[in-house]
Amino acid sequence: MPLPPIGHHRYPHIRFPHIHFPWIRFLMLIVVAALIGPLPAVAQQPLRIALLPIIDSLPFYVATQYNYFEEAGVKVAPVAVASAAERDQLMQSGQIDGMLNEIISSANFNRDQPRVRIVTVVRTARPEYPLFRLLAAPGSNYPGVNALAGVPIAISRHTIIEYVTDRLLQKAGLTPAQIRKQSVPAIPERYQLLIQGRLPAATLPDPLAKSAIQAGAVLVADDTGVADFSLSILTFAITAITDKPDQIQGFIAAWHRAVKTLNADPQPHRALMLEKIRVPPNVRTSFRIPPFSRDQVPSEAQWQDVMEWMLSRGLLLTPLPYRDSVTDRFIRPSPSGRP
Repeated sequence: MPLPPIGHHRYPHIRFPHIHFPWIRFLMLIVVAALIGPLPAVAQQPLRIALLPIIDSLPFYVATQYNYFEEAGVKVAPVAVASAAERDQLMQSGQIDGMLNEIISSANFNRDQPRVRIVTVVRTARPEYPLFRLLAAPGSNYPGVNALAGVPIAISRHTIIEYVTDRLLQKAGLTPAQIRKQSVPAIPERYQLLIQGRLPAATLPDPLAKSAIQAGAVLVADDTGVADFSLSILTFAITAITDKPDQIQGFIAAWHRAVKTLNADPQPHRALMLEKIRVPPNVRTSFRIPPFSRDQVPSEAQWQDVMEWMLSRGLLLTPLPYRDSVTDRFIRPSPSGRP
């Protein structure tokens, strides 16, 4: 015969202590925690940064070599890209957090709504260290930029190369009717056609431009004459800025620490440059590491000039607000903006 259920109403002479259920749950949690051990820490997701094999990427490799990122407490996963188009596609699809690019590229991402923000300037054109050069074919004789009126100049359309070329020509006094441009998007092809004399003129980035001069191309002008218009930048997705602000802060601090190291003494880093950056064979011994910018963002005037140019090309319908696309929260500005 089964025993009746135990309860105060059936056995009034038996006294049961009052049970405090929250304390039992607490004790059970302690027992479980002791059995399974400490919970593993949530792994920090690395910042994914798209880098082209160009000289502007060099501070990244210096920071990696000296463990500056590690000392700043940030994990970084470089993503090598072969072209700006590949880089932009990765950003568009959310596969990277940040990228080395230029203002026009960032503005293109923000045409419909803010998706990215510029966080620092990487390089600007400086005396003896241009970013871009306007060159003529070997054997040419153009006494100045204004002599290029009506001459087709090879560029890649809707990029910083076209923008800088326009500003160089306009500064020389050429009118829009006098400016002729020919689209040759692939930079290596543009280089070869210029050297072969199949293009009368072209705008190329360094160090490829310096290589072209070494191969016989004639320097007409460089962007040091319009230095306010020519610069490279680091840009991050707004989602990354929202979700990973401390990592971005650490990344930028390490990047600028590498810039300080490079600017103080560039020569010891030549081997690293030649290993990581595409430098044509004919200038591998002569191409000099340029100075890099530190603790600086594009000015509002620089941004507005790009807006005007993009509006004139039909790339934007209305100008984009500066503060939607540029933030200085990750830098420590110096009075001059220079290293």
